[in-house]
Amino acid sequence: MSGDAQAIVIKRIKKHGHGGHHGGAWKVAYADFVTAMMAFFLMMWLVGSTTKEQKAALSEYFTAPSEVQGSSPQPTQHPTPVQGPGGASTSMIQLGGSLNLESERAKKLKVEPGEAKAGKEKDDKTKTVDAKTAEQVARELEQQRLEQLKADLNAAIHASQALAPYKDQLLIDITPEGLRIQIVDEENRPMFERGSMHLQSYSTDILGEIGKIINSVPNKISISGHTDATPYAGTPDYTNWELSADRANAARRALIAGGMGEDKIARVVGLSSAVPFYKQDPFAPSNRRISIIVMNRDLEASISGEDAPVPAEASPQEGSSAAPADAFTTGGDVAAPAETAPAPAPAADDSFVR
Repeated sequence: MSGDAQAIVIKRIKKHGHGGHHGGAWKVAYADFVTAMMAFFLMMWLVGSTTKEQKAALSEYFTAPSEVQGSSPQPTQHPTPVQGPGGASTSMIQLGGSLNLESERAKKLKVEPGEAKAGKEKDDKTKTVDAKTAEQVARELEQQRLEQLKADLNAAIHASQALAPYKDQLLIDITPEGLRIQIVDEENRPMFERGSMHLQSYSTDILGEIGKIINSVPNKISISGHTDATPYAGTPDYTNWELSADRANAARRALIAGGMGEDKIARVVGLSSAVPFYKQDPFAPSNRRISIIVMNRDLEASISGEDAPVPAEASPQEGSSAAPADAFTTGGDVAAPAETAPAPAPAADDSFVR
């Protein structure tokens, strides 16, 4: 029985969990994707960091490459597939290439005739306004300079022992012509010797001190001499006109000797008794005076252009905003003289200008 039994064979088959190797193709695809994304972001960074001119050059280079390495030809005149008539781009997206750049430049340069005229008028108007503003600023600075000079003169009159005794004979005010300094005669204290152009010693001191102070400003000056109405006697060829001119020149020499620059003199005139200081009495001693004007820009320009009137000060009673014409300055304080009866006419034997 044991020989007839059939042997039982058991076969075990091992099953694997995977169906085999699938290959590495997906890795290649992924690497291509990452490379493409890197190139895309690099391109975006480059586009964002370049100027319009650089974009235009790059666009032109790839549109019409040069035959010679390193050089770029003139912009192409042949329309590309994205160009319309005349080379204009038909793309809705402005890529900043050469054609778009040229179009923007053309728009900026294209100006209608009316707009060009309006622009020119606007520029002219702006220049005019700037010139007026500069002129106004210059006038204000000059006015401040003259006001400061007036204050310096008044301070010097108070501080100087040489000028203090004669402060009643000094009149300082601001006029339309500039700063006016007048040195007038008093009854017993004339500036000049009787009937002469020779200065008294104290008059020389006064003019010397004034000359030093005037020299501190850049303005030029005008000097005029005045007499009273008493006629000059002694010679028919020498009158109050010659005497007033000689006295003005004597004052000029004293100012220069005191330290004032000679180039500051713009005009020296003699006005005789034509412009009296005290009109109510043409024979009053105050009509005999020396007037010094530190000129402003307008008067200086008029004199240099030879179109100003000969009397540089018109009249002491006209245009004076700082002090009345009949007033003397006492260290900057204005005091009007008392109203008195006109002085009597000079005696027959006193025919010289005092």
